[in-house]
Amino acid sequence: MDYFRKYLGTTPGAGQPSGADTVEKLNDRVQSSTLLDDRRDAVRALKSLSKKYRLEVGTQSMETLIQVLQTDRADPEIMGYALDTLCNVMSNEMFPEDGEESIPEHYPEDLGGQFTEIFIKNMDNTHLLLSLLEEYDFHIRWPTVKLLIILLTNRSKDLQEAILVSPMGVSKMMDLLSDSREIIRNDGLLLLNHLTKGNANIQKIVAFENAFERLLDIISMEDNSDGGIVVEDCLLLLLNLLKNNSSNQTFFKEGSFIHKLTPFFELQPVEQSPQGGWSAQKVTNLHLMLQVVRTLVAPSNPHQQTVICQNVMNKCRLLHQLCSILMASGVPADVLTETINTVSEVIRGNSSNQEYFASVMAPSTPPRPAIVVLLMSMVNEKQPFVLRCAVLYCFQSFLFKNELGQSQIVQTLLPSTADVNTISAGQLLCGGLFSPDPLSNWCAAVALLHAILENSKEKEQLLRVQLATSIGNPPVSLLQQCMNLLAQGPRFQTRVGLLMLLSIWTAGCPAATTHFLTNMANVPFLISQISASDGDEQEMLVQGLCAFLLGIAVHYNNDDVEGYTKDSLRQVIEKRIGLEMFTDKLGQVPKFEGYTKAAKRPNVHYKQSNEVIFDYEFTRIFKYLENDILKSVSSIQDESPVKNTNFEAHDNIVLQYKSLIRDQDVELCKVRGEVNILRSQYDTAQKKIDEMSEQVQQLKDQNSLLKVRSGGTQSQVEITKEAGEEIAKLKTELEDKNKLVTENNATVEKLKEELTIAAAQALANSSSDGSQPEPNESAMLQATIHRLQSDLGEVNAKLKLREEEVNQLNTKLAETNKSLTEEGAATPERATGSDGEAAAARVAELESRLSSLEESNKTTTSERDSLQVQLQKSTQESNAIRETLKKSEKSQSSFSEEKKQIEEDRDTLKKEQEDLLVLLADQDLKMKSYRSKLKELGHKFDDDDDDDDEEDDDIDVDLEDELEED
Repeated sequence: MDYFRKYLGTTPGAGQPSGADTVEKLNDRVQSSTLLDDRRDAVRALKSLSKKYRLEVGTQSMETLIQVLQTDRADPEIMGYALDTLCNVMSNEMFPEDGEESIPEHYPEDLGGQFTEIFIKNMDNTHLLLSLLEEYDFHIRWPTVKLLIILLTNRSKDLQEAILVSPMGVSKMMDLLSDSREIIRNDGLLLLNHLTKGNANIQKIVAFENAFERLLDIISMEDNSDGGIVVEDCLLLLLNLLKNNSSNQTFFKEGSFIHKLTPFFELQPVEQSPQGGWSAQKVTNLHLMLQVVRTLVAPSNPHQQTVICQNVMNKCRLLHQLCSILMASGVPADVLTETINTVSEVIRGNSSNQEYFASVMAPSTPPRPAIVVLLMSMVNEKQPFVLRCAVLYCFQSFLFKNELGQSQIVQTLLPSTADVNTISAGQLLCGGLFSPDPLSNWCAAVALLHAILENSKEKEQLLRVQLATSIGNPPVSLLQQCMNLLAQGPRFQTRVGLLMLLSIWTAGCPAATTHFLTNMANVPFLISQISASDGDEQEMLVQGLCAFLLGIAVHYNNDDVEGYTKDSLRQVIEKRIGLEMFTDKLGQVPKFEGYTKAAKRPNVHYKQSNEVIFDYEFTRIFKYLENDILKSVSSIQDESPVKNTNFEAHDNIVLQYKSLIRDQDVELCKVRGEVNILRSQYDTAQKKIDEMSEQVQQLKDQNSLLKVRSGGTQSQVEITKEAGEEIAKLKTELEDKNKLVTENNATVEKLKEELTIAAAQALANSSSDGSQPEPNESAMLQATIHRLQSDLGEVNAKLKLREEEVNQLNTKLAETNKSLTEEGAATPERATGSDGEAAAARVAELESRLSSLEESNKTTTSERDSLQVQLQKSTQESNAIRETLKKSEKSQSSFSEEKKQIEEDRDTLKKEQEDLLVLLADQDLKMKSYRSKLKELGHKFDDDDDDDDEEDDDIDVDLEDELEED
């Protein structure tokens, strides 16, 4: 509050207190009075002073009024006075009183905003106001709504954040829409409008609080488009919730709310509506509802979501209602313009909607298609500018991704047996193309551009269009007539439109390019335009578009026109214009302000007709073709057949190596997988061996008991003998497996040597001299590696077999130990006398054999470890071979650089020869022209001179032949 106290001035009169003194006394009275009536009277007095002495009341009494709101909630009257006082303090609205209509000079600017910032700085104040919304009493609820609106108007972002963190804050505001008192409901709409501006999170919360259904119900109760300001507020809130919020758009679509928009566009006939049916409020309501529809089908929305909304609008007859407004009479121009834009986006890129729109007929005599009626408005210069732009956008949307529609439009331009009195779309477009109005020229050119956009078939069909220029002269093709009109130097908009049309027409269509080059005057005209000295910004743009058209003639040239082949056009551009100037002129186009504006979105809002320069689709294609055109103009694609053969052979070798490396990668992956499997099997076998060792230890313990007790029977001896024989048999089998391991080790060593030899051969073949290995050597190397890989596979198979056999042996050994243990445990007491001693000796022998078996198992384990190490080394050597092959690819790149240098030398030599040929041809032409002029002047030449001329001609022909052979 100290910030405001310096502004509190006192102007005491003769014994009269100042406003600040009065406010201070009233504030003290509110704070100190114990009677509710006294406090109420003091707050009422503060309210009456708060308009004239806003600064004083806000500075001294804000905390007191907040305290009143917290403590006196039982009295609605004092609560209402306190809320109204805070509204007056926070508001920046003027309160003229006693003839004073201006804010006092000592008041700071944005006084209400500064008080608002102080108020909402304390989060408890915001929670307090939201809690007051739950009070049903009119004297509390309505002032609270007004105060929240003022706070949101002054500091919307800060208050939005405070409401977001408040529990059920948005829900309490949504309850205002259900209030039976219209004034509170209407102010609740205003409150939600301010609340949802620019905050996507609050928009989502409001939408999921069933806002869409409530708003549409209110609109229906208020008589839809014929409603008043309440309908406008509802539509504004709908726009806030849907615009740039894909989540709410999806919720609106899935909640079937699009169907509820259709009754809004069911307009009454003009004769049945008051005031002609088009009051200012109705026009505003229709504008807003059309914007709601456009928000759901905007081109910037996700494509799938837009398509679904378009289909729903067609099924629920919303598109039908819009087309009815489109064809109705007496519709205001601004509503008609917005309706055309809405229909454009509902049908854009949707084949079923485009088909329906093509079938719409205007209620005229005779009936005409809606497209024809709209085109008549587009080429009529008396129509409003925004309406003509809307019609053009609608025509573009109708043709967008619609090959059938494009074909129908082009067919109206072709010769037919149709009624000549019937006006067609093609006639209107041709009439607009050659109209004296520049905007009509531009619109018609862009419309024709979209009729053939990315459609080579229709571009070729359009070449058949012939125009009769004057009586007695042969007809001229439409393409050539456009060039003739361009050569006449029309206005800027006309030239830009024609150049865009010609560029799109010839781009991607060699037939149109050939037709363009057939007229020998077209290329010289473009060259003269491009090479002209720089003028103003508009002239530079026209020069850039001419360069783009000439570049397309080079890029899509199929060399059918003699004298205007790709090479000859490149030479002309290089000599007459220069590559640097050509590139500079072409680069000027994207720098134009109109280009940047048009490239942002398909529908651009123009305020004046002179702002209409570029079309969106043209900017997209220009960006796509710019680099390709520069490459086509600046490069000469002519290579020696011999070197091409060498390069192809070199590339084939590289491809072989790449495929070999690819195969090796696959094999390495397989080997690694097998190694992992072997490791897991080894771990399992190790666990089994540990378990076997424990069983052997238990057997030793049991044998020790037998020694102590010195007992035994003949049956026990026999069992012991059988166990010994079984263990001996197992030992023999283990020795056989050890031999197999030795053989496997030898095989791995052999594989290692062969891999080393193969790596050395690969390194020798890709030596530093740049030479490549012969195909036979490459095949041998590949066969060797395949053989090694197959051997490695056999080794892995053997290892698997060995692993299975070891597992079987381990199983048998475990069973033997188990049986021995069971028998030994069952009959230890029956061993006596000499039989006991024999059994003890036999057990000692059995222990020795078991110890030797354990050692052989350890040996097998170590050999397996060494085998795994050798496999890892083999993998590393394979990686070394891959590195060698990479070095071979590097040598290929150096070979490519040498090739490029040879090509540049050859191109330079050929260019010099061609320049010499051009100079000789020019000299010959000059000699002939001089000779013909001398003959005309009467000079006589001898026969020898004529023979010399013939010899010169022969020499020139021979020279040309030699240059061609070179």
